[in-house]
Amino acid sequence: MNIKVFSGNANRPLAEEICHHLGIEIGKAQVGRFSDGEFNFQILENVRGEDCFIVQPTCPPVDSNAMELLIMIDAFRRSSAKRITAVIPYYGYARKDRKDRPRVPISSKLVANLITEAGADRVLLFDLHAGQIQGFFDIPADHLFAAPVLVGYFQELKLPSLTVVAPDAGGVERARAYAKRLDAELAIIDKRRDYERLGEVEVLHVIGEVEGRTALIVDDMVDTAGTLVKAAEALRENGAKSVLASATHAVLSGPAVERIEASPIEQLVVTNTIPMPSACGSPKIKCLSVAKLLAEAILSVHDETSVSKLFI
Repeated sequence: MNIKVFSGNANRPLAEEICHHLGIEIGKAQVGRFSDGEFNFQILENVRGEDCFIVQPTCPPVDSNAMELLIMIDAFRRSSAKRITAVIPYYGYARKDRKDRPRVPISSKLVANLITEAGADRVLLFDLHAGQIQGFFDIPADHLFAAPVLVGYFQELKLPSLTVVAPDAGGVERARAYAKRLDAELAIIDKRRDYERLGEVEVLHVIGEVEGRTALIVDDMVDTAGTLVKAAEALRENGAKSVLASATHAVLSGPAVERIEASPIEQLVVTNTIPMPSACGSPKIKCLSVAKLLAEAILSVHDETSVSKLFI
């Protein structure tokens, strides 16, 4: 198999698991830092004319991991790799995808430009915060979803009287897709975000029937868990019998774990697109692997076959 998979420091265990599913060894490279903190990278094998995949989520520390990705792409470009695919399981700066207020940047587009200019030939993205980010790239961009993994898990649980809940209006499309596959009802949380206090929200209404039902909140990411916990509390106040949640990307920054522990959420199901922090030993948090799905996508890209078959 003429595929080479390399990894930076962001999530090497995921890259190694992907290689296991592909039946290959992870690419040999020197990955380190100089004493002043600058990233130092050297490819330790010949990649001339090879199909190379760089697995590097731009998760916290976001700036550091993003810079690693850019430097690695540049190294492969200068080493005459035939094709360079940036596999980005978590795309940092995705929340700034439009000008929602005066005099703010569109950081998602800036990062896309940097990746393209560094020399990537294509990108493989995973559960973007906003689907339009695909259009920010001037190179082919494949967008994968964690739904096959997460939905499969909840199907096995056979949750009774299930209502899938979108935590905000922007998540309705995702929640509707989950509800359809789980044969469940749909509800929406109406919330207002306070832009003066970043990350804080006020839940206004629950739109849909949740009384006496099992509520499953579906989101793309959980950061400080403020929105998630307030949504869970609102659902319980509206009569939900039990509350579960799922999120593809477990950022879990600041007081997130403590908030989840103290919340009505019975279980939060996430994936390993981001390495789970050591503090996340919570029995309420379950992590599922997306390595097999990413390996299949990498194989499809390499073989020039359809990636969309993985969405089913």
